Amino acid sequence: MVTGEIKVTPEKSPSVALRSQAVLNRDLTKRKELSPERRQALQALSRRLGYAFRDLTLLDQALCHSSYAHEHPEAGPSNELLEFLGDAVLALTVSHLLLSAFPGSSEGELSRRRAALVNARQLAAVAKDLDLGGYLLLGRGEEQQRGRDKPSVLADALEAVAAAVFLDGGLEAAHDLIRRWFGPLLEQAPGILWQDAKTALQEWTQARFKVAPTYHLLEETGPGHEKFFRVELRLTDRPLAQGEGPSKKEAEQAAARQALALLEAEEDK
Repeated sequence: MVTGEIKVTPEKSPSVALRSQAVLNRDLTKRKELSPERRQALQALSRRLGYAFRDLTLLDQALCHSSYAHEHPEAGPSNELLEFLGDAVLALTVSHLLLSAFPGSSEGELSRRRAALVNARQLAAVAKDLDLGGYLLLGRGEEQQRGRDKPSVLADALEAVAAAVFLDGGLEAAHDLIRRWFGPLLEQAPGILWQDAKTALQEWTQARFKVAPTYHLLEETGPGHEKFFRVELRLTDRPLAQGEGPSKKEAEQAAARQALALLEAEEDK
């Protein structure tokens, strides 16, 4: 059982971030100077995030999609390396939050809870709440394909923003920001959020109807690295729910969560 609270030493955290930033700067070209309009927009986003950037070009890079960087090489690098770093920052911070919130949980249960929080669907939902899509730099093709609304693009941008805050202010600043993003979810009573929805739904339908749900692919679009799936969940011949996601598995999980909520609401009537 974990009973103590993990402490982040403020004096050490920035030095780790500075070393990480030095590695990134060694491999990346310097971003161009921000226009007054872009700087003003990023300052507005910083206020929305609740974090004042010392270097706004980090936030600008976090919002630069690869399609824009390809079309505008003078703008500097895309957010892909920040996305890679942000994935690790999110995993570490959310793991810490879960250990503090659920000290008696097993490793397996904590892993399931972390997966329920740190996935493309949940990250995209947080990004939408922050209106990150409105600040993204996208190439023409991605813009035409409604990239600002794509869960995969939004989730990647949120990871990159987490990395930008880590590089700018250290682990403690990133921890505070991510806690604000996910703290309300941690305070919810245990329920569908923490379950493998497909397994929970199958147990529910088997117990009551002696049948298992089936999943049917309705749509698969997008290039290989940015796929979009839409599936329909049926119980016998009854269409019950639809789900969307960047993978077939996540789309099925989304449909299962909707179906569980629907069936439980019908049972409560």
